[in-house]
Amino acid sequence: MTIRTILVDDEPLAIQGLQLRLEKHEDVEVVETCSNGREAIRAIKTHKPDLVFLDIQMPGFDGFSVIQGLMEVEPPLFVFVTAYSDHAIRAFEAQAVDYLMKPVEEDRLADTMDRIRQRLSEKRGAEEVGRLKEVLAEVAPDSVNVEGVEDAHASSRYEKLINIKDRGQIFRVDVDSIEKIDAAGDYMCIYTGDNTLILRETMKDLEKRLDPRRFQRVHRSTIVNLDLVRQVKPHTNGECFLVLDSGSQVKVSRSYRDVVARFVH
Repeated sequence: MTIRTILVDDEPLAIQGLQLRLEKHEDVEVVETCSNGREAIRAIKTHKPDLVFLDIQMPGFDGFSVIQGLMEVEPPLFVFVTAYSDHAIRAFEAQAVDYLMKPVEEDRLADTMDRIRQRLSEKRGAEEVGRLKEVLAEVAPDSVNVEGVEDAHASSRYEKLINIKDRGQIFRVDVDSIEKIDAAGDYMCIYTGDNTLILRETMKDLEKRLDPRRFQRVHRSTIVNLDLVRQVKPHTNGECFLVLDSGSQVKVSRSYRDVVARFVH
């Protein structure tokens, strides 16, 4: 994941110093540097970067004016860089990811970049999940109600709770909590993020009980809850992994390669 970045500061030495520190972060690509707010607005609209390091006090348009000038476009992530600490509260009110004091310390910058990577991963993961749902709607139109007609009626046909007898006890499992289901013969392994239960039932029969708009088979023996997919990770051999809420990963079968290719590229 390359983080396309723009640096904005009216002090050339400040930009050079930040560039030097960012060189240690191999996933950061500085696509433009700007010396004032007007240049910054044009550059952001042109390059559509992932991240902007933005000085607050500049002649003409200050850092806050830059953000106001981008209200009509999808904004990148912002990190304010300044020599004055009294702007911190206003910076966070402007939804900045972080606020760095000059001169920027390498350890502090490293912490900021970790936060940026997490935010970008969540954002890109959500976008990929959206594409996944769109693709599944196309390849299984009979299973997905694209128009949204009779949604409530369709949902009522499927189970909200599943009773599972396991280890001498009966567990009532909310289907919303099910992340994935793995088949092992006539047994199903039900994963709920913090627990694993065994259900004696075939996958074919279990599929009939689950809403196909949310639970889709991504492998011959695996069903996934699409609402709990947080990231799609392409693999070097053309395969794909889905990252779930719990952090576990599910491999998408090769038979789904054509489907996967349409939402990871």
